[in-house]
Amino acid sequence: MNRPITRRHRRLHEQVLLSWSFSLLLGGLFCVALPAWVLWGADGLRYPNDGQYYAMVMATIAYVIAHRSLHVLQRYPGTRSLVHIVPQVALTFGVAMLITLLMHVSMSRLLMVASGVLTMFWCYADFRLRSRVQRPKLALVPFGDALEIAAVSNVDIRVLDTPALDGARYDAVVADLGALPDERWERFLTQCALSRIPVYQARQMFESLTGRVRISKISENQMGSLLPSPGYERLKYLIDVLLIVVTLPLTLPLALVTALAIRIESPGPVMFLQERVGRGNRSFKIYKFRSMVARDVDDPRFASRNDSRITRVGAIIRKLRIDEIPQFLNVLRGEMSLIGPRPEQRTFVEQFDREIPFYSYRHVVRPGITGWAQVMQGYTASADATLIKMEHDFYYIKHCSLALDLLIVLRTIQTILTGFGAR
Repeated sequence: MNRPITRRHRRLHEQVLLSWSFSLLLGGLFCVALPAWVLWGADGLRYPNDGQYYAMVMATIAYVIAHRSLHVLQRYPGTRSLVHIVPQVALTFGVAMLITLLMHVSMSRLLMVASGVLTMFWCYADFRLRSRVQRPKLALVPFGDALEIAAVSNVDIRVLDTPALDGARYDAVVADLGALPDERWERFLTQCALSRIPVYQARQMFESLTGRVRISKISENQMGSLLPSPGYERLKYLIDVLLIVVTLPLTLPLALVTALAIRIESPGPVMFLQERVGRGNRSFKIYKFRSMVARDVDDPRFASRNDSRITRVGAIIRKLRIDEIPQFLNVLRGEMSLIGPRPEQRTFVEQFDREIPFYSYRHVVRPGITGWAQVMQGYTASADATLIKMEHDFYYIKHCSLALDLLIVLRTIQTILTGFGAR
């Protein structure tokens, strides 16, 4: 190695300008202080009345939560997208305003609205800057499983020909530590670690970049890491029930209108029940609004985008996910969750269990109305696509958390608006 090994963005000015704290502080001045000054002038900032004071406090809290949560969500793959900014910021400021209304706090709503709009703009600008400047730059040691990462998009990957970085600065080095050909590469990785350049195992980096866990490469000692936390599962059930109860004033009228539309369009039952496989490989009856011609609803084959069995009303409620509303009953009964791997029919479970290793392990958690595989991949209609879907499901089981669940909610909103993955 003829030149020193240096990590990217380690210089003092880079660390300051690209830090979350600097972005948070500068954005706070732009998103909260600036609109307050425009609305009330300098005196309003120095000597605010009660309404102005509470508005600035709530706007600051909402801004910090929105800014921080977006940075947390960007740790997951597929999150460097502008579609997450608007719903996340709108949700945060909307909840803040709802809390003040319920607590009968008198304050300036105009500042909250202005601050919310500016926060969207600031987070958008921050996203664009970081997507250009902080696009991950990885050095790849071209042996073993590391070669799978070379085709991953949205990452600047340079394949090394020799055990040297040649003066270039990288965020990390990726290698399959069990496939290094000789001690030259081992010494090279040691030198990278001593120079504070992270060295990541290829399998770990593949999960981080794609949101998938390779099923064919799972060993016995990894199975424990795929077990979700029992405490989180209990908390998640309580959150599910709370969300269903809170949204009843919206979902109940929508369900009644949907049932009426289905009844008017075509003969047959409004709802249908179908056997699905849930946690512990146990069967249960799933509830859905009927979206197909009544004689075809029990046809055990995948639904495609242009399936002739789907009615006109069915196409709409599938795209908007309204057909899933009756599954709230399954959630309340503890058979499903709002978020998790989608439950499959017993016929498909038995088929894929023969074709795909570890398939039944996806039944270690409650199935969900929406999930990581649905928002990342959309519908599947073959064994190969189902294998990739399984890898997404395993990623969710391994990394399930409130942050990942929030990300899935935001991406589900994107799915509803764009139609991606509707089935």
